[in-house]
Amino acid sequence: MKLNKITRRRFLKNSAIAGAAVSLPSTWMCSSEKSPFNARGLPTRMLGKTGIKVPLLTIGTGSRFMSAESDDVRLEILTYGLDHGLFYWDTAAIYKQQDAEHYSEELLGEILKDRRKEVFLASKVSDRDPELVKQTIENSLTRLQTDYIDLYQVHSIESVEDAKDIGATGGLLEVLHKYNSEGVIRHIGFTGHRSAEGMAYAAGSYDFETMIIAMNHWTQWEGDPEKRAIPTAAENGLGIIAMKVIRPMDTIDNLDPEKLIRYALSIENISTAVIGIDSLDVLKSNIEIIKNFEPLPADEMAEMRMALTPYYQHKGLDWMKPGYVDGYHA
Repeated sequence: MKLNKITRRRFLKNSAIAGAAVSLPSTWMCSSEKSPFNARGLPTRMLGKTGIKVPLLTIGTGSRFMSAESDDVRLEILTYGLDHGLFYWDTAAIYKQQDAEHYSEELLGEILKDRRKEVFLASKVSDRDPELVKQTIENSLTRLQTDYIDLYQVHSIESVEDAKDIGATGGLLEVLHKYNSEGVIRHIGFTGHRSAEGMAYAAGSYDFETMIIAMNHWTQWEGDPEKRAIPTAAENGLGIIAMKVIRPMDTIDNLDPEKLIRYALSIENISTAVIGIDSLDVLKSNIEIIKNFEPLPADEMAEMRMALTPYYQHKGLDWMKPGYVDGYHA
């Protein structure tokens, strides 16, 4: 299937318009306003300081999504999900099949060009150099066939040092704040795979609105001070999104994917779980899980924590290894 592209139309063309945009509030910051997004009866939770209620499940469009049988299947997943209340889509500038001619963002753009206002759209930037960040944002807007992104995230905080560097004068965060003041980026967040300590620093030091965190870092019940990422984010009002939710199945035998999803969504302060979908059948099953969601009781949560001990010790996890790149599918 050949993807169609359009030239992006910037709606902020001069400093006068941009200056006026600074005084405009972020879209739907107040929870009393009517949301433009339709969860179609699915249960929702507040996504922290964004003021937006989102479904318990977010459609992830990284490696698992890109491993679906074809572009037609991927587009069918997006369309069916949106038609059934999954309006929160998560992508990134680097998500693609390594040998393919197009990116995940381009696939999303095929739907967004006709249904943009229906989708809460999140993307990410891995670059740290300010000029490359600007270029990446512009490329993302073109691929996504949109003039704005609802949530733009610093991709993969690697360490405390990395978290400090993004806030340097003239650095990455200043670029994101400029785009935010122009209305091109509505909300700003970050993600993390490897360093819970780095994520905790980012959550406590800057004005981020969301954090996506790999589930293997949720171990504050062990009393390890490095594992303060989720509590620190919650204390600062960030919406907290769980990822790598069903990945324990790759390293631990006899785990039930439904129970893993319920486990993640039963953790205190989690707003939603971003899960990659590679088939329509899996999507339909996951919709049923959240439609009928009930938190796991305390005894089952304890059993799951015990079963997931190797996962929490980071054993066999690719994204904890140096050189890991999130979102590629070979």
